[in-house]
Amino acid sequence: MRSHLLNDTTAESYRRSVTEGVERVARKLAATRGPFTGVTPADLAPLVDAVDLDRPLGDPSAALDELESVYLRDAVYFHHPRYLGHLNCPVVIPAVLGEAVLSAVNSSLDTWDQSAGGTLIERKLIDWTTGRIGLGPLADGVFTSGGTQSNLQALLLAREEAGSTDLTKLRIFSSECSHFSVQKSAQLLGLGRDAVVAVPVDRNKRMQSVVLAAELEACRAEGLIPMAIVATAGTTDFGSIDPLPEIAALAAEYGAWMHVDAAYGCGLLASRTRRHLLDGIERADSVTVDYHKSFFQPVSSSAVLVRDGATLRHATYHADYLNPLPQALGFARAGGTPMTLAEQIPNQVDKSLQTTRRFDALKLWMTLRVMGADGIGELFDEVCDLAAEGHALLTADPRYEVVVEPQLSTLVYRYVPEAAASPAEVDRANLHARKALFASGEAVVAGTKVDGRQYLKFTLLNPETTPADIAAVLDLIAGHAEQYLGENLVHAAS
Repeated sequence: MRSHLLNDTTAESYRRSVTEGVERVARKLAATRGPFTGVTPADLAPLVDAVDLDRPLGDPSAALDELESVYLRDAVYFHHPRYLGHLNCPVVIPAVLGEAVLSAVNSSLDTWDQSAGGTLIERKLIDWTTGRIGLGPLADGVFTSGGTQSNLQALLLAREEAGSTDLTKLRIFSSECSHFSVQKSAQLLGLGRDAVVAVPVDRNKRMQSVVLAAELEACRAEGLIPMAIVATAGTTDFGSIDPLPEIAALAAEYGAWMHVDAAYGCGLLASRTRRHLLDGIERADSVTVDYHKSFFQPVSSSAVLVRDGATLRHATYHADYLNPLPQALGFARAGGTPMTLAEQIPNQVDKSLQTTRRFDALKLWMTLRVMGADGIGELFDEVCDLAAEGHALLTADPRYEVVVEPQLSTLVYRYVPEAAASPAEVDRANLHARKALFASGEAVVAGTKVDGRQYLKFTLLNPETTPADIAAVLDLIAGHAEQYLGENLVHAAS
């Protein structure tokens, strides 16, 4: 079994196996004609269930053959231009190269003695990102598994900075369109979901700062504590960006921690034409970014950034075997004399909710070193431009109604039949159209609800998608919806 360990004696076997795997994936990517095959759980589950994990195949080629049938053949492929579903992006090649390197070396980014250069690369990328945001010279942060973890850590810091021992008095304010992880974080932090005050949005799905001001004043009048305001820079459903400067002013007035969830909108940090949409983000106390959304990185690649690196101490714990306190304080030199700043050990675990942590920063590092920030920004600008073209198509098409004009790259719309139909029937027709489209494998779109009604959603993160693709998918949706309504009308008449 030692022949399967990656080391100096198995380097050639590693090269052959990985090369074969890469070649198979490359062939699959080149031959894919749709984003999905339409396979059902009932179809695929028996193939997976039939695999006996206690009887190994013993050969990488045989395992890859098997993988073709249980995974590769029926995977949902985000690189296909008619994948228009969730916030999943096609990935750039330099990042995939970085993924291959980090997986093989397998550094753990918790302590210096497990990662060395990896620690410094991650810190350099954190500094680069906080510089793009404009958080100032004391800023810091750490890579995370995704936006949910980043939001959780930011709100943990906000809770601790609030300095209240009575958690029942703490309140978090976010828009009614904010990510569900805000409520989830409140629950995990012992505040309860009722601690989150949902602030109404305007017709463009942006938090209403006037209502926020009133809610903050009511909070103060009731003797409660405005712990944090979560502004969203790119809501999941609409891509809308809350009014960051107004929110920053209110956060300062009421002494609340300002967190900006820019998991989606962080791509604007690299844009040469749309960066102004994030004006005000530089006043945040913390920011979430998801490079695996609008920086075209493989999952996972995210970070939480803070204006004052000292606040990260609220996530710090010391273990003698890992990051002992004397090292952190700078007293590890022989004789107990203080270390200089340059001698202190840079352990990233001191900033993170995680202990063992992948070197995900390498993917972004490789991307920036090959493509540069402008290259990333141009890709994100392309999908934002595409969304504007898609919006024009939808508004000109009498079969559809669209909710808002996009700020980023998301379109929320629904099919509306020409013939009279009840709202419930229209809901069912749209839901059916989405499911039928997915089952066909021709395209993938997402769904959501607006004011209790069923809508469909294009999340455009693939620069290879064209207006022609959008138009074709709209025709497919209309066809499925019309067929459903026609069949149900016939059934009702009979």
